[in-house]
Amino acid sequence: MKSPSTLPYARLFWELLVHQKARALQGELFGISQTFPREEKYSLTDQMSRASRSIGAQIAEAWAKRDYSKHFISKLADALAETFETQHWLITCVDSGYMDRITAAELFSLWSEVARMLTSMSDRASEFCPDLATSVVQETDHTWFRDTCDPFLSPTPHPALDSALGTAH
Repeated sequence: MKSPSTLPYARLFWELLVHQKARALQGELFGISQTFPREEKYSLTDQMSRASRSIGAQIAEAWAKRDYSKHFISKLADALAETFETQHWLITCVDSGYMDRITAAELFSLWSEVARMLTSMSDRASEFCPDLATSVVQETDHTWFRDTCDPFLSPTPHPALDSALGTAH
């Protein structure tokens, strides 16, 4: 992982590397889950999809609540809990014979990286949560949405993640 001093400043939640990684992994899990037996559609597939999709949503909610550090930390804790739930479902996939151990271990490791990033963000909440009296974090106008960062483009995760997932951007 890059040191904090080399990472660009994130103004929007989808610019956060942790959100980009979670989004890419969520897509990878969705693709894999499409190969599961039909009888798992409303159980294992649904649970794994809900947990993995929730992580990015929780990160977005944490970002929206960064004016209140306790709310920010709480939402990051929710994202971390969903990350662990996703890892649980990976173990269940192996136990059920729906995923090979090597694929699951690679994904488990990548989700562990997301968990470490979430924990680091929580531990360093003061760096993400502005002091409202002196904040330079708050956007002062609405032109920010016209930024070159487009949330509807496919995520561009870290090159190591691309390599591990076998995807190139």
